[in-house]
Amino acid sequence: MSYSLFIFLLISISCENKQNELPASDVGNGGLILPAGFEALVVIDSVGPTRHIAVNDNGDIYAKLRFSRDKHGGTIGLRDLNGDGKADSVVRFGDYEDIGGSAVGVTIYNGYLYTSTVNQVLRNKLSPGELVPSSKTEVILTDNHPNVARNWHTTKPAAFDGKGNMYIPFGSPSDAGQDIEIYGPTGTPEGKGLDPSPEREMNAGVWKFDANREGQVQSDGVKFATGLRSIVGMTWSPLDDQLYGVVNGIDNFHTLYPKLYSSWQAAVLPSEKLVKITQGADFGWPYAYYDHLQGKNVLSPGYGGDGKIVGRASKFDLPVVGFPGHWAPMELLFYQGDQFPARYQEGVFIAFHGSTDRSPYPQSGFIVAFVPLVDGVAADWEVFADGFAGVDTVENTGDALYRRRSGWIPLYIRFQ
Repeated sequence: MSYSLFIFLLISISCENKQNELPASDVGNGGLILPAGFEALVVIDSVGPTRHIAVNDNGDIYAKLRFSRDKHGGTIGLRDLNGDGKADSVVRFGDYEDIGGSAVGVTIYNGYLYTSTVNQVLRNKLSPGELVPSSKTEVILTDNHPNVARNWHTTKPAAFDGKGNMYIPFGSPSDAGQDIEIYGPTGTPEGKGLDPSPEREMNAGVWKFDANREGQVQSDGVKFATGLRSIVGMTWSPLDDQLYGVVNGIDNFHTLYPKLYSSWQAAVLPSEKLVKITQGADFGWPYAYYDHLQGKNVLSPGYGGDGKIVGRASKFDLPVVGFPGHWAPMELLFYQGDQFPARYQEGVFIAFHGSTDRSPYPQSGFIVAFVPLVDGVAADWEVFADGFAGVDTVENTGDALYRRRSGWIPLYIRFQ
């Protein structure tokens, strides 16, 4: 999928801040609808098309542009100079050039700013006082697949386990496992998936690498988990010391299999997923998908499924929770501050991009959700922040306010 914009909420004020030290909120909370007691402040509204952000301990914000082809750098550094919560210093930097425009990532770990592009994971040492790192850019990982720039799901968000290991997803080149050389990434109506799927060998999974070693390629890593079509957001959980990710599901069920799936079924299936990714886990792509309405894995239509048959799908791992189809989860965050009510420390926030593939039904999912977690088991998820669409009904993707804007809007969220 290709998207023009992602809105993410900065759900973190330093845990040392007290309520009376927080900046004042905006009138109307930047247009957001929040739970009682919460307020929001727009930090900046004009940085450009980005999806992911990282926040340093001193409050500096780093955003990764979707692409950088003009040699001006693809990373944005933001700093609040006067304590009003607004970004006063905005600097674009980065001595790299992207080869594609897929979603990318930016992460701070162990004093380094890790920046992901379509084909590389880079890092720069952060020095106290510097917004823009003056250190040399180190190339930690390069995806040397010859078709990496045109593969569909080439996102590379980095996650770290605190033991010197870095985890990187390599997404599937196709949507549903059909022969990409013959039918392209979308596939053909009533088409069958390749069995076994060759994409599962070097794609559709997560690999583990040395977080500190320069010059790595995929073969230097160890396959950690498989059966994951497209992970756009991934992080290590402080709650149970495990890796978690959000997965985007298959598209076009009605277009490709109109005899099996109605337009409504295709609008809500398959589920978008929050997954706990453990060593050796297999979540089934492309052979199976998760159906949140039935609460189980079912066989994919390209492999003999009809929306009800389970078959071999029963052997694959289940997600922590499933969400309606096509909402496009982009990022997740485990809140560890103490400014929010304590219940928010036991769960994960998930930011959704919003759907594109629900036609003829309205598009939806322009939200941030909260999933309560107890010992890795999810309770009912809830909408935490809404209002990003700016309209009641989104018939076309361009109707959504923060999808048609040219910028990305980070917000401080505080509990009053």
